[in-house]
Amino acid sequence: MKRRNPPSLLPSRAGIKLALAIAAAVGAIELAMGRAAICACGTVKPWWGVVHSAQNSQHIADWYSFSHVIHGLLFYFVAYLLWRKWGVLGRRSARWALPVAVAGEGLWELLENSPIIIERYRAVTISYGYAGDSVVNSLADIGFMMIGFLLAARLPVRVSVAAAITFEIFTLAMIRDNLTLNVIMLAWPIEAIRQWQAGA
Repeated sequence: MKRRNPPSLLPSRAGIKLALAIAAAVGAIELAMGRAAICACGTVKPWWGVVHSAQNSQHIADWYSFSHVIHGLLFYFVAYLLWRKWGVLGRRSARWALPVAVAGEGLWELLENSPIIIERYRAVTISYGYAGDSVVNSLADIGFMMIGFLLAARLPVRVSVAAAITFEIFTLAMIRDNLTLNVIMLAWPIEAIRQWQAGA
């Protein structure tokens, strides 16, 4: 019996449209939550590199954009396990893996910009004045996740892993923060790490 090829996780045109619609819905919900559409400074910059400032997480890209690309690599890994390795979700639904990933990232963006998480960041990390993302930044974060997902769908596994490690080391060197430390400090704050980060 001829072995069937594993289902592709690359989205169909309909999958891409659905992913964009989900992202737009996240943006609309954030506006309804009272999130600012753009930076209070009145401009939208392609890059903002000053972490400890009121404009961090307010523009399109910043140091944390690298973490969102890693989110995409991780979402692809989970999708690979569910659809291709374990086959638990069925071949036909594989093309919807990207919209599912966007929904997951969107849920995180909504949670991250909720009062409870904003206060948590302020209380246990060095983000003392953190006020949440602008909607533009939040949608850009989802876009960077999509880039990571689509890259992982086309790149060899070793390249994706190398990219994730490189991004983590790079942002650690540049701003004393990365996805790993962000998770640790949000879930299990360590005072020694916070003191070290404060010395940046």
